[in-house]
Amino acid sequence: MVGVKADQPRLGFKEDGRFTGFEVDVGTYIARHLGASQVEFSEVRSDNREQKLDEGAVDLVLASYSITPDRAKLVTFGGPYYVAHQDVMVRRGETRIRGVRDLAGRRMCQASGSVSTERVVVGLSIPARLVPGASYSDCVAKLRRGEVDAVSTGDLVLAGFSAPDLEIVNSPFTDERYGVGMRKGDIDGCEAVNDAITTMYQDGTASELLRKWFAPSGLNLVEEVPQFEGCS
Repeated sequence: MVGVKADQPRLGFKEDGRFTGFEVDVGTYIARHLGASQVEFSEVRSDNREQKLDEGAVDLVLASYSITPDRAKLVTFGGPYYVAHQDVMVRRGETRIRGVRDLAGRRMCQASGSVSTERVVVGLSIPARLVPGASYSDCVAKLRRGEVDAVSTGDLVLAGFSAPDLEIVNSPFTDERYGVGMRKGDIDGCEAVNDAITTMYQDGTASELLRKWFAPSGLNLVEEVPQFEGCS
């Protein structure tokens, strides 16, 4: 069972009972490389990914799951399968926010369970005014309604929500290494996942999937295999 998001367009999205997106396709590739004849998906959220793995409800998690030291204490990460970059999304026509420093004093949505806002407020000491949101889809809805001034997270997530009334400021300021989460201590599984990711890049599948889902967004896509964290 592969855990993916259900509310992040082009990454992990569920519609009419079917999951689609880049992470769904990558999860399918990895699971088949690991020998699965049939791949099933289950929804996870940013605030329950570790719980779903611990309970055995899912075997792998591909859900814009940034590898961090704190998370690595709780789960074993394979990959990363992509290195995204944190950026900022605003309403189109917004001229006051053109980079992360401009978030000082502005209302920024804080998606439940995400570490992206922490990178801004704690890591960069930028005093943004945090407004809680249930998820990034909720945050984008708040942005559209004018309840927040900005949403900041990985550019692949933002690209999935790209629309005529929204824009990414294209001023990246961090690396976000998206990893495959597994139960803590699953070293054999981690090594097998890394082998699958390497093959996925070498045979051209990664490039094909990145272009399929994100070429319309205009992002500069990185099509070389990322440097792995190592299984430990």
